Amino acid sequence: METQLLILLCAAAFFAGFVDAIVGGGGLIQTPIALLALPHLAVSTVIGSLKIPSFSGTFFAAKQYLKKTTIDWKLISIMALVAFTTAFIGSQLLTLVSNNFMKPLLLVVLVCIAIYTFTKKDFGTHQVKTISPRKKWHLALLMSSAIGFYDGFIGPGTGSFLVLGFVTLLGFDFLHASANAKMVNLATNFGSICLFILKGKIIWAIAIPMAICNAIGGWVGAKLAIKKGNAFIRVFFLIVIIGTLIRFGCEIVQTTKF
Repeated sequence: METQLLILLCAAAFFAGFVDAIVGGGGLIQTPIALLALPHLAVSTVIGSLKIPSFSGTFFAAKQYLKKTTIDWKLISIMALVAFTTAFIGSQLLTLVSNNFMKPLLLVVLVCIAIYTFTKKDFGTHQVKTISPRKKWHLALLMSSAIGFYDGFIGPGTGSFLVLGFVTLLGFDFLHASANAKMVNLATNFGSICLFILKGKIIWAIAIPMAICNAIGGWVGAKLAIKKGNAFIRVFFLIVIIGTLIRFGCEIVQTTKF
């Protein structure tokens, strides 16, 4: 592999790890760059290789959050198990079919997220405690199933969707949502990695250097998020969502036949 190409991929991995540690969605950075830089490879091979840096960055970011925040281990353990399973299934499906039909749906969802986050000023700045334990478990299982499958099948934006779910459905503030989301995101990445290893879809010469850079970015991003708190994370979240909207919108326009 050309040195310049590998440097580009590693730079993308670092920034992806940095963004992912704060609000999730790092895959929205490194995935399109990798797909453009490696057009000769199958999409499943590119996505499979990127799961290694995604896992490493999330792992080191999670370690930073664990030092400063609390985790609901009973809830997260069950969510992680469910997410691992559905991510494995989603990755299996990715090796068989195209996923382009999901992009218009995601565009609509992201528009709603951006509008809601921008207009609701206290969104994610405090923790809501009115949700009943039974409802909390039902929502948690539904969320981990759906997002786990999405991560295995498509992937980019999973961290942001997890943060959003913890804030809007489970009543977490942004800081605790980011911390707990990292635990579930580790499980989704690991589920996909297991499938892609079994299928021989990972190119380790790409995955390992990117994993190191993603881990460094995740470590830096997590420390910054913990230091700055909820207000900073909320603004960063909105920026990432708007950026995602623009990217998805451009792709849909380019691929739509009028």
